[in-house]
Amino acid sequence: MCCRCPHPNRRQTLVLLAGAPLLAACKPQNEGPEDIRWGRETCAICGMIISDPHYAAEIRGGTDKHLSKFDDIGDAIIWLEAQDWKDDPAIEFWVRDYDTGTKWLDARKVFYRGGMVTPMDYGFAAVELPASDTVGYDDMRIAVIKHGLTLGCLQGAEYEQYR
Repeated sequence: MCCRCPHPNRRQTLVLLAGAPLLAACKPQNEGPEDIRWGRETCAICGMIISDPHYAAEIRGGTDKHLSKFDDIGDAIIWLEAQDWKDDPAIEFWVRDYDTGTKWLDARKVFYRGGMVTPMDYGFAAVELPASDTVGYDDMRIAVIKHGLTLGCLQGAEYEQYR
């Protein structure tokens, strides 16, 4: 029999304990990559919907360790170059593995296959292992910066700072 005291009964306690992991899951992360809701989330620089997992990238950085998501490694590189904290060694930078589209890889430690048809036409896809048709992060980064924003990004007036 249940008393009329203000303390929780057994059923309420069980419900609270069962719901605790769900509440913890709602807490934003402050490290590591996060899942992308494919076809629902948009690129931080161009505003396009992120729909192809083979080219997606994420950067976590700044004083608040905010996570920004991108539809193309090129957009991520251009966006990072515009940040005043771009040289902070604590920045986390991931890219999806082109071969599987399922694994997050450290963008600075993998290799990039050029000549690809990518969402924003920068032409690079990340792969884990080096091959005769791949370049390292630094070479890819230089090529992207030299290329500059693609036409898709330049169409957004709010992105004038990246020109």
